[in-house]
Amino acid sequence: MSRRATYENKSLKASFREGIFASAMTGFTQEYFVPFLLLLGGTVRHVAFLSALPNLIASLVQVKSADITERLNSRRRAITTFVFLQSITLFFISLYAASGKMMPFLFIGLAILFTSFGAVANPAWGSLMSDLVPRDKRGRYFGWRNRTLGFVMVGSMFLAGIILNLMKKVNAFHGFAILFGAAFLWRGASWYFLNKMEDVRLDNSRRNHFTFIQFISRLRESNFAKFVLFVSLMNFSVNIASPYFSVLMLKELQFSYLLYTVITLTATLTIYITISRWGMFADSAGNLKIIRLTSPLIGIIPLLWVINRNPLFLVCAQIASGFLWAGFNLCSSNFIYDAVTPEKRTRCIAYFNTFNGTALCIGALCGGFLLPLLPPIFGYRILSLFVISSFLRIIIGVYLPRRLKEVRPIQKMRSHEIFSGMIGIKPLLGVERKTIRY
Repeated sequence: MSRRATYENKSLKASFREGIFASAMTGFTQEYFVPFLLLLGGTVRHVAFLSALPNLIASLVQVKSADITERLNSRRRAITTFVFLQSITLFFISLYAASGKMMPFLFIGLAILFTSFGAVANPAWGSLMSDLVPRDKRGRYFGWRNRTLGFVMVGSMFLAGIILNLMKKVNAFHGFAILFGAAFLWRGASWYFLNKMEDVRLDNSRRNHFTFIQFISRLRESNFAKFVLFVSLMNFSVNIASPYFSVLMLKELQFSYLLYTVITLTATLTIYITISRWGMFADSAGNLKIIRLTSPLIGIIPLLWVINRNPLFLVCAQIASGFLWAGFNLCSSNFIYDAVTPEKRTRCIAYFNTFNGTALCIGALCGGFLLPLLPPIFGYRILSLFVISSFLRIIIGVYLPRRLKEVRPIQKMRSHEIFSGMIGIKPLLGVERKTIRY
């Protein structure tokens, strides 16, 4: 085995172990920030700020993420520094949760720090990982990795829901303190394994440097810039409604923490059951083909919540949601890795995240502003917001992907062949299932 293969293997093993603890941390935090804010007495407007401000601040700091990485002259150092700061933030959140004395805006401020520290580390991590995985295996590898670690996250989310449901009878604040305290420990463990990864050096010469303004100026001509604009507009339309699914379930429909967890978990579990198979199709048919297939269908998901709010029906809706989002999210990430040279990847990922974070922020604020003004549908104003989000998703998902071009050689495959293969009607031709040993 060559020296390069040896350190790649070592780094991917360390990355996988790190991912186990990072996934556990995500499972204990991602879907429980909004419920904790509601416990603190947060209103719909507070939820809007929680969904908007962390994304906005994180997107702004990511403009400088590549510069920070270059200044540190190490992608690993950039990752580990900000992951450590993120873990410290979780420690303070857990302390405040245990005290039961916390103003909603103080929590929002800590959530901003938590999200921002992770955001600065993300471009360097994506750049480093894309260098460690061969181009023609990224779909299968990241599909396998995301699926495996996703099960860890799903298990963590379910455990967190059980803890909250039990602790609600004793002290709900202490239940959240347990969640956030455990998340602090998980993030600390992931930081340890990140330090075990090899630090692949990059060429940081000025010829690979371009400013955020220069990137924006190429929106009309650059295929990658058009892709960034498409995904950002898609996320804007999604986040008009996304923060308020939790409000609908916990405030309006009065679901228990356990039922909330089960419904939320269903989409996440479906994502990680199907993501590996989406990866195999993406390696053959191309990432853009999957994106064009899934993005218009994602627009239908909010309408399912308008049609019926029976918990059993919502579980089925979440299965459909997870199935589609698995393909869209995986192929969106891999399209970036394919479209950008390694030397420019950290900066491009940072600018991509800047656009997306800003779009998420504006979407959440628009949703919070529109919600009190909308007429109710079946007695709920939130459902009107879902209709608007659905309408925008469909328009963006149908129109904008047609203006993008695939960036690598692919096998011609029609959309109905991919869809039928995904649900098991027709086997995937030319792709074998292989065990990935990392």
